[in-house]
Amino acid sequence: MNANDFIISAAGVRMPGIIYGTAWKQERTAALVEQAISTGFRGIDTACQPKHYHEAGVGEGIAAACRKLGLARSELYLQTKFTPLNGQDPLRIPYDAEASLAKQVAQSFQTSLKNLQTDYLDGLVLHSPLANRPQLLEAWQAMENIVDDGGAKQLGISNCYDPELFEFLYHSATLKPALIQNRFYADSGYDVTIREFCRQHHIVYQSFWTLTANPKLLADTVLKNLAEKYQRSPAQIFFRYLNRIGIVPLTGTTSAQHMRDDLAIFDFDLNDKELDSITALF
Repeated sequence: MNANDFIISAAGVRMPGIIYGTAWKQERTAALVEQAISTGFRGIDTACQPKHYHEAGVGEGIAAACRKLGLARSELYLQTKFTPLNGQDPLRIPYDAEASLAKQVAQSFQTSLKNLQTDYLDGLVLHSPLANRPQLLEAWQAMENIVDDGGAKQLGISNCYDPELFEFLYHSATLKPALIQNRFYADSGYDVTIREFCRQHHIVYQSFWTLTANPKLLADTVLKNLAEKYQRSPAQIFFRYLNRIGIVPLTGTTSAQHMRDDLAIFDFDLNDKELDSITALF
């Protein structure tokens, strides 16, 4: 990735315009992460959630790629998540389920550092809102303590589709969320209200399940015509569109060719009329 393919968050953190996601890869995780970084990805997303992620495998893949390419840790953007109990496999909880919420956050963070073979995170994300607002703030304050101690550079939240709750968190937090990571799809109305709030407050909106959840968009004539014009795939057109409107997409592809295709979205551009034509599809 080139220098222009990165953005700077409100927290002053350098973040790639596209990030490699590591969910559901299990025993293939290390090899795929190494491949993604070797192909050119410089942002990796994971979670301390054995149910859906093999976080230690992410660390192995990062270490192998850095050795092979001579990369320094500082050249990568690495974010992971604290997953509350209701999102964990009861048989594989990576922290003490009987501990206080604040201690669970701290223990999960330490597990992540060990898994990822690093001494800091570029981003620490709350995987989902808690059952109520007091618990949400308790978890968030524990995450703020990690930033205060130098363990993470910025904070975010994922799977938060309630604009009022997100605004409550933003206004209640001492350290404001620098990012939100949501599924970008029709069922949530494409988070129009949340994305506008993000735009106003310089919060990075990250999208996941971006292609899988939008088959109708990818099959639309507008994207197909643009794909033909630019000699790209509809997926590349869509990713480039999202990037141009300020969204950082995650891609979890296991295909080496698709990895190259995803990184190639920065090699062409869409004009304002073309951007508007895609926006009109939502």
